[in-house]
Amino acid sequence: MVKARIKLNSTDIDMLNEICQSIKEIADKSGITMSGPVPLPTKRLKITTRKSPCGDGTATFDNFEMRIHKRLIDLPANEKVLHHIMRMKVPKNVNIKIEMKD
Repeated sequence: MVKARIKLNSTDIDMLNEICQSIKEIADKSGITMSGPVPLPTKRLKITTRKSPCGDGTATFDNFEMRIHKRLIDLPANEKVLHHIMRMKVPKNVNIKIEMKD
């Protein structure tokens, strides 16, 4: 049976969970069973910089971090459900990738 695998990633975890919840509601309304959302490991990007604008002076540092959260959802490849998911409003900071798997 053909399945649709939806991969979601975002830096904003609240928006990501909101999109996952709306996909789950679409699947429940249509009566299909979905597996997920499966939380994948969070990617942490760290940058350490000197506080001084010229780079000299005291050895004080600033640490910045960006976290990329990921979710994975598997659905049966139902044309109506996928059409509703593709027409859903998605914020700019949430990336969605839909793949068809055998």
